[in-house]
Amino acid sequence: MKKLLFFLAGICLVIGVSAQNGEKKKPASPPAAVSKTVKSGVTVSINYSQPSVKGRTIGKDVEPTDGKVWRAGANKTTLFELSKDATINGKPLPAGKYGLHVLTGNGDWTFIFSKKWDQWGTEYNEADDALRVTVKSKKPAKFAEALTYTISDNGQVALLWGDHEAGFTVK
Repeated sequence: MKKLLFFLAGICLVIGVSAQNGEKKKPASPPAAVSKTVKSGVTVSINYSQPSVKGRTIGKDVEPTDGKVWRAGANKTTLFELSKDATINGKPLPAGKYGLHVLTGNGDWTFIFSKKWDQWGTEYNEADDALRVTVKSKKPAKFAEALTYTISDNGQVALLWGDHEAGFTVK
């Protein structure tokens, strides 16, 4: 009888755990991607995890923080990929995969294209930089609750995050 009770208790435990695992919660920073072949013929792809502001203050409660390199998303390093050799704001960048990071300071946003792209997002070494471009940030037309990348037909890549927008042009 004891064996039967242990057996039934074990089955109940397995069923309970299975039912609980079936209720998967949406991740706090879900994966997102954008890809477009721009007028110059280059396909630009960005794969990232999409955090939300959730009432926090960017630069104080949530990244990016001035003077600190940020993964330009959440979780793994944001992946930036070019199908062909291109220029980023007029500076050459060979075709391939890059880790996209951002460094902010005094309204400037420096986009960093790292040769290391397949790693956890907080891992960064300046020696791996392939290119850096610095731009001014501006206030977007609409508040972006979730971090979002856009790519226009003319190659303008924009990062929208809260009340910040910054970007660069791929040709």
